[in-house]
Amino acid sequence: MSGPRLALRSGVALMCVALSACAVGPNFHTPAAPSETAYTPQPINGTGAAGTAIAGNAQTLVPGGKLAANWWRQFNSPALDALIDRALAANSDLAAAQAAVKVARETWLAQRGVLFPQIDASANTSRNRSSQYLSPVTSGPASVYSLQTAQVSVGYTIDLFGGNRRQVEQVRAQYDAQRFQTEAARITLIDNVAAAAFQEASLRGQVAAQQRIIDIETRTLDILHRQLRLGEIAGADVLTQDAALAQARAALPPLQKSLAQQQDLLAYLTGRSPADGVVEGVDLATLNLPGELPLSLPAELVRQRPDIRAAEENLHAASAAVGVAIAARLPNITLSAAAGGLSGGWSTLLASSNSFWSIGAGVTQPIFQGGTLLHKQRAAQAALQQAQAQYRSAVLTAFQNVADTLHALQLDADALAAAQAASHSAEASLAVSQRQYARGQVAFVNVLTAEQALRQADQMLVQAEAGRFADTAALYQALGGDWH
Repeated sequence: MSGPRLALRSGVALMCVALSACAVGPNFHTPAAPSETAYTPQPINGTGAAGTAIAGNAQTLVPGGKLAANWWRQFNSPALDALIDRALAANSDLAAAQAAVKVARETWLAQRGVLFPQIDASANTSRNRSSQYLSPVTSGPASVYSLQTAQVSVGYTIDLFGGNRRQVEQVRAQYDAQRFQTEAARITLIDNVAAAAFQEASLRGQVAAQQRIIDIETRTLDILHRQLRLGEIAGADVLTQDAALAQARAALPPLQKSLAQQQDLLAYLTGRSPADGVVEGVDLATLNLPGELPLSLPAELVRQRPDIRAAEENLHAASAAVGVAIAARLPNITLSAAAGGLSGGWSTLLASSNSFWSIGAGVTQPIFQGGTLLHKQRAAQAALQQAQAQYRSAVLTAFQNVADTLHALQLDADALAAAQAASHSAEASLAVSQRQYARGQVAFVNVLTAEQALRQADQMLVQAEAGRFADTAALYQALGGDWH
């Protein structure tokens, strides 16, 4: 076997030594499942019914229930489905997050290269002239000569203490964290679109009700003006009604502004410009309120919520970073080998007499660097403590989100029932006033006053309906959506 080939094979063999050596630093373990078994002090098993109102059916919570794929389709609204599908396809923030996942993946794959030998090949040619006062460079007397060189070189850093493996582990954890963060962004986008659509529908209903109130107040003022001309009432009554009309008109622009802003938000979420026109919204009356809702146990929640999984991977990356910092303070062993040919012409480059080879090893041990490596290790250990606290915070935040939505759903049902009762009472009062007016028992102003009360009750009712839909969607988000 020739010398160059033997040197290369020996070098590669040495470079593969110690791959099974242990890695310094803590070995990461998935955090223990939470000991909590509930989200609220008193169990919430479901919500009551709210009569015949939109979204008025009762809801039952199913502990340990499986989250449905594409859960938003349970609202049975093609308009809502279209909005969410468009958002998932065209939202710029989600597209940026998905691109970030690709960046993180390629960074991880690139980092894996440190685990393997680095092999390079090179070829050079030059035309040279040496001084006549020096010994000839070549074996002959010529001072002008050509030089061709070709070689293969191999280098490898023995990962004796696992520093390289910890670096790969760290970057892989960062990639996984980015994946989970992107899933969290997707789930949040879906919920934001649903909430914006429900709110936009609610505001459309409130604007319409407020415009009817303004019409009623205007008609009432016209009646009072006629009565004033006939001397039936005092001028103070007209001024009071004029102020009431002004207040009703003043309440309309804020509602219109909120409606316009909500429509702009829907355009943004679905990847459109507000200048492209108003996005088609949903009709609350056509929506279906899911009757059965899943309720994951806390131990399941920490595996379902992508933001918790992202915090877990950040904890994993911080753990690996400690190993990287420790390994940086320990000896570093490098191996190298090279073989090739050197000749004055390409035709003789590979001749055995023109071959060369080398093999070497080196050890580097940091001795004094002004405390830099020590403090980097301590910083990594502090960062690990920080990541542990952030993970616990993410878990508690998730529990809070679920508890908040459970309380909201329970109280939404009560609010909707109260709003419907108020609407029914106002409707009955209007019917009585209309009958009394038909019999000549009351003035028409009484009818208008009753109708105004009904329109105000309608505004409260549509807000309560939209709130129940929105909080139902929020529960799915709080439970982690359907990403897994």
